[in-house]
Amino acid sequence: SENGTRCVLSSSSEFPEGFFTPQERKDGGIVIYFIIILYMFLAVSIVCDDYFLPSLEIISECLGLSQDVAGATFMAAGSSAPELVTAFLGAFVTKGDIGVSTILGSAIYNLLGISAACGLFSSVVSRLSCWPLFRDCLAYTISAAAVLAMIADNRIYWYESASLLLIYGCYILVLCFDIKINQYLMKKFSPCCACFTKAMEENAEQQPLVGWRDESGPLIRQQSRTDSGIFQDELDYSQLSTSLHGLDEISEDHPNVFTMPEADMKRILWVLSLPIITLLYLTIPDCRRQFWRNWFMVTFLISAAWISAITYVLVWMVTIAGETLGIPESVMGLTLLAAGTSVPDTVASVLVARKGNGDMAMSNIVGSNVFDMLCLGIPWFIKTAFITTSGPIEVSSSGLTYTAISLICSVGFIFLAVHLNGWKIDKKLGTICLVLYLVFTVLSILYELGIIGNNPTRVCGN
Repeated sequence: SENGTRCVLSSSSEFPEGFFTPQERKDGGIVIYFIIILYMFLAVSIVCDDYFLPSLEIISECLGLSQDVAGATFMAAGSSAPELVTAFLGAFVTKGDIGVSTILGSAIYNLLGISAACGLFSSVVSRLSCWPLFRDCLAYTISAAAVLAMIADNRIYWYESASLLLIYGCYILVLCFDIKINQYLMKKFSPCCACFTKAMEENAEQQPLVGWRDESGPLIRQQSRTDSGIFQDELDYSQLSTSLHGLDEISEDHPNVFTMPEADMKRILWVLSLPIITLLYLTIPDCRRQFWRNWFMVTFLISAAWISAITYVLVWMVTIAGETLGIPESVMGLTLLAAGTSVPDTVASVLVARKGNGDMAMSNIVGSNVFDMLCLGIPWFIKTAFITTSGPIEVSSSGLTYTAISLICSVGFIFLAVHLNGWKIDKKLGTICLVLYLVFTVLSILYELGIIGNNPTRVCGN
């Protein structure tokens, strides 16, 4: 540092060299980068819509998971695969520190940015339950506080990283008994909490949670496919995965992905996406078809790997485009890079929100942040317990106080906004979350640039 200015490495140092020189990009080559960025968005949408979410449906059906539990576990883990890969690269390859931009930008975008996208891009008003959102927000607050406490002394010890794994293990344990805990809390607090009372009334009128029925006795697992509900609404199973390919009818065996849509615009989109459709068809078993149905775990894992690879290319292209346009590194970390690494979460959450499954969308949003904290704990634990056992990992905790306040405020604001909006996801909530996200982002950028606070940064070597 010089004169109190913090030096940070350029984001492009973590990626390969681009296929154009800086001057070629300025002369028009940057258009190619934007085309690749748009195509990567399309590729992520196809992977999520055709492979990742259908495999998640079958996993949830087999395990009897409710929508919110499925969103907080398998969906969060799969869509957060890029963050896990990035965490391992940072710990073992680039040896990068944990900067304010990475933690703050991704966390706030996941909470407020994706919530805004779900509300604004969904034409269906989704009802939310009190318990899932409270459970996930509490788990994220605890895990975030643990991470912030660990990096307060700029050192990570093996027992500190192990505590992150223990926190996530407790979170999974709570999810295993989620149904019983939910019923107990609703009975205990319904007299004094209006939202629990409303939830009990709605549960009495509507179909029970995914795959479970309460018939004046113990909870009984129902194996019927129609009980799943993750991708279903009142129109039954006929609406599964129609957003990209215009499939209006689904027979016993799902139609081939090479079936051309009838609508002109969807036909153009289908032709443009044909290369990625073909590549995915050759590498991922389509568990929607009867022949590959029992291969759903393979579909889930390979689609998560594809999501990681596509997101890596997306963030690479966004980084180079940002540098070409002269966007400061601190602004990139809080905006474009935060949004780029969260593209799978955004796409998956919006897709299920458009089906009316609000609990699943919100649990994925908050649950992904909880999983991101686990993403930090795994490589830290491996490195401190098995590789560098002689001492702790050195990290940077600059801006710790502002990070803690921002994370806690963002969690509190999203919970309060949902409560004031009547526990539903709609365009009103989307607008509120968008405004809050813009406010947090502007304040964070001003903080990173040193305009407010006393934490100016510059790119090393500049």
